[in-house]
Amino acid sequence: MSKSPATREFARRERPLSPHLTVYRPPITMTMSIIHRITGGALYFGTLLVALWLMAAASSQSTFDAVNWAFGSWLGRLVLFFYTWALMHHMLGGVRHLIWDTGAGLEKDTASRVAWATLAGSIVLTLLIWIASYMARGA
Repeated sequence: MSKSPATREFARRERPLSPHLTVYRPPITMTMSIIHRITGGALYFGTLLVALWLMAAASSQSTFDAVNWAFGSWLGRLVLFFYTWALMHHMLGGVRHLIWDTGAGLEKDTASRVAWATLAGSIVLTLLIWIASYMARGA
């Protein structure tokens, strides 16, 4: 490379730039991996809610009624719905990674199809769980 400042400046301008987030489209496998990690973190919060509900059930009737009221509100149900989705998505993502650990499904097309199936499966399972719970309650 030339030691001339003019040629160094020219070489620096002509170098290709790395793709930026506005240019680069992340593959579905990368997106599902990131969401798998996020849902894993969200499950910590959701597990605290389950522990709160169990502690309320073990304490007094009024405490249990208050927690049930909070979980039965529209915001509580929304949080529980997304907790259910996070649980299903994280479970299916774990199964996906378990399959990959065997060396199967690592081809680009197969991995992409399994990633889409993980997303679709988590949505379908979440809806089935909530529909079944409403039918069981008769609500």
